[in-house]
Amino acid sequence: MFGFVAATVAFGNISPGQQQQKTAAANGGTTVGSGNTDAEKVYVPLGKKDEYYLFASGGHSGQLFVYGVPSMREIRTVPIFSPDPATGYGFDSETKKMLGGLQMGDFHHPALSETNGDYNGKYLFATDVENSRAAVVDLKTFTTKDIIKVPNTSGPHCAAFVTQNTEYVFLPTRFAVPIGQQYTSLDEYSQKYRGVMSALTLDQQNEKLNIAYQVALPPWSYDLSDAGKKGSGDWAVMTTYNTEEATSTLEINASKADRDYVVLFNWKELAQMVKDGKYEEVNGQKMIFPEKEKGGIYLIPTAKSPHGVDVTPDGKYFIASGKLAPAMTVFSFEKAFEAIKNKEFAGERNGIPVLQYKKVLVKEVNPDNALGPLHTTFDDKGNAYTSMFISSEVVKWKYATGQVLDRIPVQYSPGHVTAAEGDTVSPDGKYLVSLNKLAKDNFLSVGPSHPETMQLIDISGQKMHLLDTVPANPEPHYAQMIKADKIHPINVYPKDPNNKDAVYKQDDTKIVRTGNRVDVYGTAMRSRFTFDHTQKRPDEIDVNQGDHVYIHLTNIDFDEDITHGFAINGYDINMEVQPGQTNTLDFVADKAGTFPLYCTNFCSALHQEMTGYFLVKPKQ
Repeated sequence: MFGFVAATVAFGNISPGQQQQKTAAANGGTTVGSGNTDAEKVYVPLGKKDEYYLFASGGHSGQLFVYGVPSMREIRTVPIFSPDPATGYGFDSETKKMLGGLQMGDFHHPALSETNGDYNGKYLFATDVENSRAAVVDLKTFTTKDIIKVPNTSGPHCAAFVTQNTEYVFLPTRFAVPIGQQYTSLDEYSQKYRGVMSALTLDQQNEKLNIAYQVALPPWSYDLSDAGKKGSGDWAVMTTYNTEEATSTLEINASKADRDYVVLFNWKELAQMVKDGKYEEVNGQKMIFPEKEKGGIYLIPTAKSPHGVDVTPDGKYFIASGKLAPAMTVFSFEKAFEAIKNKEFAGERNGIPVLQYKKVLVKEVNPDNALGPLHTTFDDKGNAYTSMFISSEVVKWKYATGQVLDRIPVQYSPGHVTAAEGDTVSPDGKYLVSLNKLAKDNFLSVGPSHPETMQLIDISGQKMHLLDTVPANPEPHYAQMIKADKIHPINVYPKDPNNKDAVYKQDDTKIVRTGNRVDVYGTAMRSRFTFDHTQKRPDEIDVNQGDHVYIHLTNIDFDEDITHGFAINGYDINMEVQPGQTNTLDFVADKAGTFPLYCTNFCSALHQEMTGYFLVKPKQ
């Protein structure tokens, strides 16, 4: 019977809920990723959990998508740069303040915090190209803790990337603008425009981001970046294009030069410059101008219009992918350090020394007919995996020798690839996910806008093997994959005796009126709201039209997975309160009348009965 069930699963004729649990039982309790068929390898039976978290950026949705690997099931959507009515993100007081009235963000390139070059599972950093912001997500709660507007910049696309002990989070920008973005004619582009890189720090105790310093780079577009590892740990690299300094029709005018640059910089040296006062104060920020303060930043010629630049796990090499010159170029950190020491420069560009290409070069790798290399990730055996956007494939090759080992087609046009722990000093070498831009006709049609796809590839053997193809929410621009046991989320929020808004006993609930301000200190529990235990109706809130109302609601169900919601019918507000959490919602009661309030998150058999009334007396 097991053989028949397994064969049926392989051909997709049964649902996991109907038969695959029987398969697992018949097999004596399958473990994750076991079995002979592809379906069995990605199937995670009830009672088992995925081996990895996959964190994928949500592009212009402003959200973070969390998947399990190998199942490829979406586990959670974490709102970061855009409001989310489902969770009340952007409606409660804290997150509404963080968003600052902005309705969207263009989230690219998530970056996990690191210790000694390994993911530590504590935080995830995100950037917003649209509004030039950065954010940090606490992975204990999978919630956004801080968002910071980064001045003097425009579009931090190639970030974030973190140094190997999370000393800094770097945000170089895609767009060059006049510093401060004051009106300046494009005829003065080369003279007055700049691309600015920002160095951020995280205050982990308060979970707040801060800007340590900025660097005023030439007016080019800065694409992708990576921090050094081990012996190169004090350094970082990033690609740049439009070194032509074109201002229009960039698909032609920004692709004329035979070579662009990799920017190589020593972040410790830059930090020392700031400490020594070698900076200028610009709009309240400490800014280094490389043409004035020499050292710490160098340019390396590379194949034209590069996209990705990736540091190998051993920290010895960095690989640049020139998407219009189909080559992966391998450079040596050691050779670069030697060239800097010996001042083997090929002149300067915009006041920054240019290293001699052949002095830093290890090799150019150009697989036959592999077109459009974009991004490279790594396994634990010295292999590199590069996405080929134009030829729609992933190429596996030895970064120490340049030998091409394998190629696998993907559907279609992969932007980025991510391997299990592939951005760290110790990749796992088990799975790779290709994040594809086009799905064409892979799934049921949903109209002109097709879903994008992610494809799970087994890279544990000599040959790559495609395991699964799944639709993805737009736009999975980039992702990182971390071992699940590195992340330790909490199940309930602990009591916080220092939180003046928290109420943990129904007998402590109260409504306090101070002028036209009304503070409600209430509790939510299955299946009742209590706002003031002394009232005739403890689940009623009475205010006057025009009052500024603050609902401080504590979920006193200290029980895993018992989330409560709070909404007022007709007031267009909603918030979530997790077990043990206190959340605050503030608004002006501008509409007089009778408005039911209710729990929006199904919590018990009497969820429907978890209601009350919000009564607003009209102005006299």
